Amino acid sequence: MKRKREQGGADAAKPIKHARSKPTGENTGSPMNEAPSIDDAIGKMDSRLMADYVAQRSKRFGRDFSLIELADVHIPGKTYQGSGEGLRRCIIGLKRHDDTEAAILDTSEWSGGRRLHSLPDFLLYFLQRGKGPNSLESASSRPGEPHTLVVAAAALRAADLIRVLRQFQTKEATVAKLFAKHIKLKDATTFVKATRMNMGVGTPTRIVDLLDNGTSTGILLCFLLTLSAGALALESLQRIVVDCSFLDPKKRGIFDMRETQQPLMQLLNRPELKERYNSDSSAPVKLIFY
Repeated sequence: MKRKREQGGADAAKPIKHARSKPTGENTGSPMNEAPSIDDAIGKMDSRLMADYVAQRSKRFGRDFSLIELADVHIPGKTYQGSGEGLRRCIIGLKRHDDTEAAILDTSEWSGGRRLHSLPDFLLYFLQRGKGPNSLESASSRPGEPHTLVVAAAALRAADLIRVLRQFQTKEATVAKLFAKHIKLKDATTFVKATRMNMGVGTPTRIVDLLDNGTSTGILLCFLLTLSAGALALESLQRIVVDCSFLDPKKRGIFDMRETQQPLMQLLNRPELKERYNSDSSAPVKLIFY
């Protein structure tokens, strides 16, 4: 009896371990009850500063690249005269285009903030929302040809963006999910091939996969892969909106993580897009950094 009482006392003295409760709030890149972080500096950058910013991030994750390779992974900006300045900017990411507009739309005049709910008004401020062929609600008659791509760092963030952009959705134009969360690539390919869409919202890796029909294996094969048509088409594309102000709980944006920055640059540097960044193109594409 004494031994049992001793054992019982020992057992009673052991601390009770409580299972850690799992958060029930939706993970949109910030903990529950904590407001998402926003990099306010993004909104203050004109096209020149934005091009420099993107180039610096490319150099950060491409330290083994030569100067020629780094010059290939760039976003064209405005023209700057002067051989020394022009050469320096070519190397760090600004390609010279004589007397042409910048590929990057200057959105520094926007004063409405870069919060999630501000995105529709932001787009309306700089773009058109009429009933003509260039309106945000219009869509190509061919499936899988959005006029706008919105690129986010994570699937859950993309889902949030879709919710606020659904105001531009109509019976003839879908704001499409282009991310991998609970959606297999095969199913996504089938959906894209059968759906008329005005906007496609997703992650850079899934968007590249849909452009290449799931055969993408890296930047070096990008040119060869673009020779074959994918489920997602770029013929009607007018703009790419990069959700780069949003920061995750670790204060990282889409340009701060190798796993998102490199696929994003792979997307932005596709040959069929780079030739359309020049405003002299018959179907120019604008880059908008939100």
